[in-house]
Amino acid sequence: MALPSSQPVTSLVCGDGGSGGGGIKGRRTQAQTPGIALPAGADSPPPSCSMTLWNGVLPFYPQPRYAASFSVPLLIIILVFLALATSFLLILPGIRGHSRWFWLVRVLLSLFIGAEIVAVHFSAEWTVGEVSSNTSYKAFSVARVQAHLGLHVGLEGVNITLTGNPVQQLNETIDYNEQFIWRVGENYAAAYAKALEKGLPDPVLYLAEKFTPRSPCGVYRQYRLAGHYASATLWTAFCFWLLSNLLFSMPVPHYGGLALLITGAFALFSVFAFASISSVPLCQLRLGSSELTTHYGAAFWITLATGILCLLLGAAVVSLHYARPGALRTFLEGSIKDCDSQAKGSSPLILNNPLHKQFGALDLTISTNL
Repeated sequence: MALPSSQPVTSLVCGDGGSGGGGIKGRRTQAQTPGIALPAGADSPPPSCSMTLWNGVLPFYPQPRYAASFSVPLLIIILVFLALATSFLLILPGIRGHSRWFWLVRVLLSLFIGAEIVAVHFSAEWTVGEVSSNTSYKAFSVARVQAHLGLHVGLEGVNITLTGNPVQQLNETIDYNEQFIWRVGENYAAAYAKALEKGLPDPVLYLAEKFTPRSPCGVYRQYRLAGHYASATLWTAFCFWLLSNLLFSMPVPHYGGLALLITGAFALFSVFAFASISSVPLCQLRLGSSELTTHYGAAFWITLATGILCLLLGAAVVSLHYARPGALRTFLEGSIKDCDSQAKGSSPLILNNPLHKQFGALDLTISTNL
């Protein structure tokens, strides 16, 4: 139905609406009143949405998803241990003498060991691989993009990243970070099915399919078992780390050293468990003309270094206990010399009991140093 020339034409132009795909910008669309047509020769509507609320964003439609840059649980753990370290640094000036540096090294080193043991559970840097390639982008399309693809395998799942080079290609923003979890209580196959429904790019679906339970590669079972065993041994190491701190605060440094030895042993067990189970080579991962190869990441090597550090510290404590127990006691207490130096300049306080003279008892004098 055509409008008379005297009636105004109403139209709504929306810019960059949200879309369901992760990191994909929406297309500009024009919404017109149903049954009303633009008159012949009418000017085209403006390219941006200038008469809508919320700055042109449609509130009842899904908004664009952006790639996650950091793991939230990992960030929380780092902030908690940083808060503990900051609290200790605030009270550090109240410690006198050379013992201040002793407590600084002792507390910060212990916090680092505990933070590392907990943080690597939520890190996706146990096995990593990256490749840049010119590859297909969407199914049933001949369009190709130049992108950087990353594979990050952790104890609880796998992260797949896809970043365009440049990011803006094919009128879309190519920046994805998709996570697929296989820990207890999570269904990897269901997560992969949802990824198919969302229509994620082909490179992301290609790598995610390699880790599905029914994939001919068979890497799902080996990496899932590796993650379970490594996680269990790391939580055991964390419990012994707590026990070692408790024992070191008591006059039993020998048992604290043994607990620290066990902490390092379980940290190394987690590394060996992950390395032995996941040592089976992956099936060939090819994207276009390039091949993606994997190697051990930062979380693997940091855990290995922490386990060796705990073994060295625990062995040193146990060795000193048997070789020079007095030196170990002085080193762990750290403030004996300072207390002795403070006692030399103090004046004695003499307390006399007059009741002893009434009964003919010897005059007893009690002196103490303040």
